[in-house]
Amino acid sequence: MIDIHSHQSTPISNDEFGRVVKGMDANNLRLLVNLSGSSGDRLRRGVEAIKHSSYADRMVLFANVDFRSIGPGSGAKAAKQLEADINAGAVGLKVFKDLGMFDQKADGSRLRVDDPELDPIWETCARMNVPVLIHVAEPQAFFDPLDYNNERWLELSLYPDRRHQDGVRFEQLMTERNAMVKKHPNTKLHPRALRLARERPGQGGQAALTRTRMSTTTSPRCSTTSAASRARRTSSSSATRTGFSSARTATSPTSTLITGASSRPTTRYFDYYRDYHAFWKLYGIGLPDQVLRKLYYQNALKLTPGIPRAGFTD
Repeated sequence: MIDIHSHQSTPISNDEFGRVVKGMDANNLRLLVNLSGSSGDRLRRGVEAIKHSSYADRMVLFANVDFRSIGPGSGAKAAKQLEADINAGAVGLKVFKDLGMFDQKADGSRLRVDDPELDPIWETCARMNVPVLIHVAEPQAFFDPLDYNNERWLELSLYPDRRHQDGVRFEQLMTERNAMVKKHPNTKLHPRALRLARERPGQGGQAALTRTRMSTTTSPRCSTTSAASRARRTSSSSATRTGFSSARTATSPTSTLITGASSRPTTRYFDYYRDYHAFWKLYGIGLPDQVLRKLYYQNALKLTPGIPRAGFTD
């Protein structure tokens, strides 16, 4: 498998990389996409660390952009740095959820996901044919009242700081994301949409995937995906556009196992590894082998040209 959503140290030491690879091998992961690749000198040192390690074909880096204090001309400057990062060895761009929710412009206002100042960044990714894995918003429940209608009440009671009570609302973030997607049809965008396919099937799932260069990933929050009977139809119909994601380190592989198990046999009936995320039983959604092959590695190879091809078959 290729885990297209992982977070590791950058640069990574050879010893730490060895521990990560040990966890990868135990879970049949051939390659990790490290989304915490940073930018500039740190990214270059990260690329060199992988290149000169004993495991040069087991990890790739996505670059990151600093969206804080964006002002006139900042987008073009950030795009120029991103181009340098891609030329230095980054194979994609990861955008964290702070964009839209927390990042502010130089004048103190909220930076919208669809702000025109950011257009040069998305256009650079399209021109250089690299994907953008973008995380917009938190689960809808994190924005909703904490009452008996909120299925995440246990988690939000244990961790009240996760609630997004003030500021922008979930619906506004989805509107901004969709506007940005529509404006940049040639940019390969990977939103974390399978979770939203359950929460907002019209906005986050199948509708978002109708776009030519749109794709998505699974998530360790498969407690929501696996719980939905529509998830099998969504996953199968989006088979050519979905990549495998654990969003964790390979040295803590529980979420990798859970995410994999939820996509396989329909007879599974098991507990999620974090009971405050899901206090209901999970079911595998029974994807056929040809879909699993696309999910586990073929789509990632197709959508991310910079990924090493060694060790994979057709």
